[in-house]
Amino acid sequence: MERREFLKTATAATLAAATAGAAAAQSAKSAKPTRPQSPDMIYRPLGTTGETVSAIGLGGYHIGKESLDANASIALMRRAIDSGITFMDNCWDYNDGTSEIRMGQAMRDGYREKVFLMTKMDGRTKQEFNRQLEQSLGRLRTDTIDLVQFHEVIRFEDPDRIFAPGGAMEAAIAAREAGKIRYIGFTGHKDPAVHLRMLEIAEKHNFHFDTVQMPINVMDAHFRSFEKQVLPVAQKQNIAVLAMKTFGDPYILQSKTVEPVDALHYGLNQPVAVVITGIDSEAVLDQALHAARTFKPLSEQQVAAILDRTREAAMTGNFELFKTTPHYDGTAANPKWLG
Repeated sequence: MERREFLKTATAATLAAATAGAAAAQSAKSAKPTRPQSPDMIYRPLGTTGETVSAIGLGGYHIGKESLDANASIALMRRAIDSGITFMDNCWDYNDGTSEIRMGQAMRDGYREKVFLMTKMDGRTKQEFNRQLEQSLGRLRTDTIDLVQFHEVIRFEDPDRIFAPGGAMEAAIAAREAGKIRYIGFTGHKDPAVHLRMLEIAEKHNFHFDTVQMPINVMDAHFRSFEKQVLPVAQKQNIAVLAMKTFGDPYILQSKTVEPVDALHYGLNQPVAVVITGIDSEAVLDQALHAARTFKPLSEQQVAAILDRTREAAMTGNFELFKTTPHYDGTAANPKWLG
């Protein structure tokens, strides 16, 4: 074959593969399952994805803790799903994989079809992202994860590494085209400036994130505020916001400035798709379900009263340790996870 003919054939094959990959990704996105809903739960659209998810999400870290028996953990997740919670949060590194393993076990017997399944990857390189993704798919016992997010975007160089040639974004897009994942987002808890840089770098690469996960709570508004700095940008770009750190795990509650249900109501009152909360007992699950069942939009006066109560305690960041200490920075303690 002459070189010219070879190049024409190779180019045609490449375009055909790209078209097939795009078609597979579109097919995965369009095949949105109909998940059962409960009249006692709130459901909200997930940005521009066309998905509808429960406004309360079950946090994946807590269900993998050693203090919680595996069978009890599985039963707790299934009761949450039966009660109307459809958004499942997890991460490749939670409890050394135990959280994903338990969630995968809970997804048997038809439960996988009832939920929107999300997990997170630490890898910043294409190779490490792919390695972690394959492990997560196996642990979660699924061929497709609904949403995968880049985990712990907490350093200013993280966006550059993710979007670099050979970076994790290449792997995520390829996985989406292959039908292994459906949507792509990112998370972080350290500083709103890092989130804004991630969104800026994404825009330069003409990439639109489906979701962004960030701390939204009664103290965040006073100190290095994601609510004030990042939430409006995400809204403008039609990116679904996933709220986390409602209780500061659990230091905000220890400040004695707010009750758990009021803290959950504050999160639900924000323009977010989901409030993800850690659930490790029947009582905590009941608390979350009660918050959803009793939620009504807060008045300006009610919001002001909550913020007045929390202002003094919030100003130093002493109750949002994920912002001010390395205690929650798993990838800092384990840099090999980044690749």
